Amino acid sequence: MQSVRTAVVGASGYSGQELLHYLARHPAFRLVLVTSRQQAGEPLSQTIHGLPRELGALTFVDAAPDFALAGQADLFFLAVPHGAAAAFAVVLREAGKTVVDLSADFRTTDPAIYREFYHHDHPAPALLAESVYGLPEIHRERLKSARLIAAPGCFPTSIILPLAPFLKRQLIAPGSITITSLSGVSGAGRKLELRLLFGEVADNMYPYGVPKHRHLGEIEQELSLAAGTKVTVSFIPHLVPLHRGMLSTISATPTRPTNDAELQGILQAAYGNEPFVEILAPDALPQARQVAHSNRIQIAVRVDPRTNRLLLFSSIDNLGKGNASQAVQAANLACGLNETLGLT
Repeated sequence: MQSVRTAVVGASGYSGQELLHYLARHPAFRLVLVTSRQQAGEPLSQTIHGLPRELGALTFVDAAPDFALAGQADLFFLAVPHGAAAAFAVVLREAGKTVVDLSADFRTTDPAIYREFYHHDHPAPALLAESVYGLPEIHRERLKSARLIAAPGCFPTSIILPLAPFLKRQLIAPGSITITSLSGVSGAGRKLELRLLFGEVADNMYPYGVPKHRHLGEIEQELSLAAGTKVTVSFIPHLVPLHRGMLSTISATPTRPTNDAELQGILQAAYGNEPFVEILAPDALPQARQVAHSNRIQIAVRVDPRTNRLLLFSSIDNLGKGNASQAVQAANLACGLNETLGLT
């Protein structure tokens, strides 16, 4: 198997660190460059524990978005904040490199939507047309030829995958969807912020980003594509006292009478052959612990006949399927590899 020279830009945050652990066991992606402004000059082993000795000996470098950087690898994972990622993507794409962006810079195809949710103009609108949203279960064929991949957010992954099969079949009223999601603290990134301190989070939980969380732009974009019509949802995220993990509960009004068996069959038809989608039996519901440190998503569905509501439940690891491991899955496809490489 031919190796692919691989770089991680911004590897000292939670996303970057998680990426390094997946890349360390990947049989084709050969890690050759790791960047971090804060840790520049330090060996990886000083910040990130559990890596093989040869990778731990690599040193963080402080690299600018220029052609000198582009010449050092062929596949680049960008694990830097939104707004900063675009500058790297512009240079790397001009140099013909494959880019997987874990930030939000290329997730929405309309620059007006980006401005609405991130409150500044898009830093590289010319690249939006070539960006592919990195949900393999939805966009697998496009990802096979993608050179700029927008890795989805964690909340959107946990929401889009359960809803898409039912919206495609017009079984859900598009204006009836309400979502409550619970996220571990690592979803907010590795940063010093009062609300994320242990004393604020421990024995506590709270909603945030209400009523217009940043992820709504990509959520409604992808759900609208699935439905073939405009979809607007009510989305309420919560922070809970876990380091990692995510659970979403979705409620919607069905457009016609249905039952648990039919809904279970729809999920099986959509995802029965997917390597990382686990459709739970009718007597089971998702749990965050069961998908921790993995690229899997658990999905369950029920009908509530008393209220005439369709209920969907999902669980993912927000740093895995909601972030780093899903980025690797998408990169596998873009590089012509088996998409499960390094993930099982």
